[in-house]
Amino acid sequence: MAANKCIPILLYGLEAPLLLKSHLSSLDFVINRLFMKLFKTSNIDVVKCCQDYFGFDLTSVIWSKLVKKFEVKFNACTNLLRKITAY
Repeated sequence: MAANKCIPILLYGLEAPLLLKSHLSSLDFVINRLFMKLFKTSNIDVVKCCQDYFGFDLTSVIWSKLVKKFEVKFNACTNLLRKITAY
């Protein structure tokens, strides 16, 4: 699916900054509209069913996974500058 290729581009570099709920909703809107156009429906329940069926997570879910992964790597960093800026 083309969306699997576009998600990394959509989320590139968004692990570091803190996103507001409105930002995440905007990202989810993009994916929901993609599925609406793909399956020619305007029913959000059908869209969510298709997303579940295909195992496709919304960008907000993917983003939260990326943030957790980023935090683990950031906290494991042994760089002296990182330790200074953390305080």
